[in-house]
Amino acid sequence: MHIAGHHHVSMITKDAKENIHFYRDQLGLRFVKKTVNQDDPSMYHLFYGDAVGSPGTVLTFFEMSYVGTTYRGTNAITRIGLFVENKEALIYWKARFKQLKIPHENVTTYDSRPALPFEDPDGLKLLLIAREENEMPSMWKRWEESLVPAKYQILGMGPIEMTVRRPEKLGKMLQNVFGYLEVSSSENKKVYQSIQGKTHSEIVIKNQDGKTEKPGRGSVHHLAIRVKNEQEIRKWESIIEKRGYESSGVIDRYYFHSLYFRDTNGIVFELATDGPGLHIDEPMESLEESLVLPPFLEGKREEIEANLVPIK
Repeated sequence: MHIAGHHHVSMITKDAKENIHFYRDQLGLRFVKKTVNQDDPSMYHLFYGDAVGSPGTVLTFFEMSYVGTTYRGTNAITRIGLFVENKEALIYWKARFKQLKIPHENVTTYDSRPALPFEDPDGLKLLLIAREENEMPSMWKRWEESLVPAKYQILGMGPIEMTVRRPEKLGKMLQNVFGYLEVSSSENKKVYQSIQGKTHSEIVIKNQDGKTEKPGRGSVHHLAIRVKNEQEIRKWESIIEKRGYESSGVIDRYYFHSLYFRDTNGIVFELATDGPGLHIDEPMESLEESLVLPPFLEGKREEIEANLVPIK
């Protein structure tokens, strides 16, 4: 068994309409699923990704209209890397960000790669990174109807940055439990990959003391990593528990099976299976058009919709 890279990453947003406008209309991602938080159906759960919502391309958001400000600190997932084709694409995005008044910095480097830092309307820290030759998994599919030209589109997830007080604990967990490889190290930063040489499987760990981050709008709830299927995730469940971590147990999310646990720094990880997939209950051409509920919530549709503010 091995971890095949990132599956998705989940964040908190204050305003679903603003969130959709930013990620679909401004960043050009496909809005692949409008559903609800299965543990709390009073809030939307929004999914964005490539043309089909392939594992490794998906950003998800829980809408919490009551949420306050994030107070930045340590023991948190602090930045999301997103691949684009090359440095030319970064130049395109810098001009687009300026035109759309999206907060951003100048083109810089991130681990020696050309990169462009920017933020979403909730203050989530994001980073566009020019990919290398072998960095786009074959399953990732460009969305032909994106408002962004194909050669400049965001392709999928790259490095995920975590900032913690005890980086050695997090690093050992990644290595000893999941088989990640340490590929670089400096005084305050270490880089791990579940597949050597593949940055779409990369986790960057930064060392920072101080107060623990207080989550709010624009904070990251968890990173999900890819496992093959239900049989495999149940084997991982046994391994995780034998290592002394408490887990949620395997949960059927309908679109995939999941398992959640925290490392000793408090970082929340999810293991998620590749299938069945986000497109199993909607025609590919009409993703996002209606509120989709898994079968075990369908009987409560009237009640759920009454508690949600309609969005398009």
